[in-house]
Amino acid sequence: QVQLVESGGGLVQAGGSLRLSCAASGSPFSIAAVGWYRQAPGKQRELVAKIISGGSPNYADSVKGRFTISRDNAKKTVYLQMNSLKPEDTAVYYCNVGIFRIDYWGQGTQVTVSS
Repeated sequence: QVQLVESGGGLVQAGGSLRLSCAASGSPFSIAAVGWYRQAPGKQRELVAKIISGGSPNYADSVKGRFTISRDNAKKTVYLQMNSLKPEDTAVYYCNVGIFRIDYWGQGTQVTVSS
């Protein structure tokens, strides 16, 4: 059983920054694919950024150059550094860990960007 605990969301003005964290427990984290998704009101959940073990990160076009995903395998934690935030980045952000073809999700953290 994998448990994910997210933190770091909040309210920020446009142009500001936030860093999301997702701490995992109960998994061989170093071999997992990890990522961040988001879901805005009335929209489908979408991939924001993802990184597989030993691979390069992938980003949604809408966040390239502004967001950075990273992982600390020793701490079993994945981060999402979000810079130059825009109102359209407002959403609930979910951490995802995929291992042995099973997806695990965090509870979600709200990010609100005011104009």
